[in-house]
Amino acid sequence: MLENFWFNVEYGINHVLDINGYDHVLFLMVLTVPYLFNNWKRVLLLVSTFTLGHTLSLVLAAYGAVRVNGQIVEFLIPITILIVALFNVFTAGKGAQKEKIGILFLSTLFFGLIHGLGFAREFHIFLGDSDSKLLLLLEFALGIEIAQIIIVFVVLFLGYIGQTIFRFSKRDWVMVISAMVVGLVIPMIMGSDLLT
Repeated sequence: MLENFWFNVEYGINHVLDINGYDHVLFLMVLTVPYLFNNWKRVLLLVSTFTLGHTLSLVLAAYGAVRVNGQIVEFLIPITILIVALFNVFTAGKGAQKEKIGILFLSTLFFGLIHGLGFAREFHIFLGDSDSKLLLLLEFALGIEIAQIIIVFVVLFLGYIGQTIFRFSKRDWVMVISAMVVGLVIPMIMGSDLLT
């Protein structure tokens, strides 16, 4: 029982930290980069909202409530990353992280749904004919949350180093990281099956 639990949690962690599926990491980077350690509650809430959306779409797919075109989802995932990165570029240094959280959390939930749908087919195969789908989903979601917290901590820590030791202004730090992600994500969009 405990062995299965850890296997499913580890599967969730590996899903996020998979070097071949770095879209998840890129999304977390642009989601987190405008914040500092003292904003950790808001960041944790944002990340958990993303996990909720991701898990909800897996639940819907696992129980056959939703079927989507894989090509469209694979196209939309880098689009979500691009939207957040561009939002950062245009709001860098304007205190966007202090604004009301409503629209930010709703969009993060929606983007989580899209990212979850991108993984739904593979996850459906992983579930197989399991009798305890919901338990598997929750254990997997726990693994995702753990991995995301690790990534968020690394991004916040690098931001701290960049802004205190290397004296980057917060605006420059957000602009540079977000622009780098834009540069990585545009080839993903252009190379999607939907456009080729």
